[in-house]
Amino acid sequence: MSGTDIGNLPIPTGEGAFGDRPCVAIGIEGSANKVGVGVLRYTPDGGYEILANPRKTYVAPAGQGFLPRETAWHHQRHIAALVRQALSEAGIDDPKASVDVICFTKGPGMGGPLRSCAVCARTLALLWDKPLVGVNHCVGHIEMGRVATGASDPVVLYVSGGNTQVIAYAQRRYCIFGETIDIAIGNCLDRFARTLGLSNDPSPGYNIEQLAKQGSKYIELPYVVKGMDVSFSGILSFVEQEGKKGIKAGEYTKEDLCYSLQETIFAMMVEITERAMAHCGQTTVLIVGGVGCNKRLQEMMTIMAEERGARVCAMDERYCIDNGAMIAQAGILAFQHGQRTAMADTWCTQRYRTDATTITWRP
Repeated sequence: MSGTDIGNLPIPTGEGAFGDRPCVAIGIEGSANKVGVGVLRYTPDGGYEILANPRKTYVAPAGQGFLPRETAWHHQRHIAALVRQALSEAGIDDPKASVDVICFTKGPGMGGPLRSCAVCARTLALLWDKPLVGVNHCVGHIEMGRVATGASDPVVLYVSGGNTQVIAYAQRRYCIFGETIDIAIGNCLDRFARTLGLSNDPSPGYNIEQLAKQGSKYIELPYVVKGMDVSFSGILSFVEQEGKKGIKAGEYTKEDLCYSLQETIFAMMVEITERAMAHCGQTTVLIVGGVGCNKRLQEMMTIMAEERGARVCAMDERYCIDNGAMIAQAGILAFQHGQRTAMADTWCTQRYRTDATTITWRP
């Protein structure tokens, strides 16, 4: 799959451009509890190849979330080794000669982890005398999904620990049609797992998914859809106040509660996604973000899409979960179309909306 196959503009050619030769980008991601380094190569015809994509995950103790300071320390301990590993896997012996650009997550995310990775990106840029491109984390997810699945112009459901958005492209922006009005869906899953004392290894959402497969009794939970927006805080309040009582009284099991949670919050996601598809006239849904790995979410979305004569594009944990290659993916597209981030502008921000980025590589 090449960039032009999914509707991107042709890569500019001529002096100083990269449409006439391969272009290699390093992407550094560390906005939350995962730190990753990806190496990506684009060819003149717009084709791409992921040469390396190692990552490490900070796993907090059971019953606790990952805090910015400890997460930043984790990233600082692993980032240099990940860069060396990525270069080795990519077969790059001389990065100064082989790498064209260093891409990093500018935001959104947690301040400490973001800064830790930005410092690494600045260091490599100075060491190898390479330009920098700051990337919107959300756009990185979308562009990785588009290229990996071949979805040229989909309605995007972006579901992760820090974001819940329904998105469609228009006028060089990824416009947000609906979003959470309180906490993100992934944060809801994480806090739900902590309430029930579930392990964070490999992730709270994965452990909820496995328990949900064993549940059989549906418990009615707060279902809050307001137009195109959603709310998850009521579900957490119910679990904290009533959920444990029901388990202790034998009215239902922990597995039943996990099953009911998934059915409820995923139905909310399907509802607002279908509404966006109807409004935009689209026949493709792309699911991105860490929660997008959930097989039940994919199944429910597929049922809705097939009823509309549409299709669902989804990925597995290699590319749904935060990774360096997705930052390289969005960064290299921006770089090939003339975008650069000056060293003085390589600061990070915890709030960087998806619709705040100009998408120069799409018509």
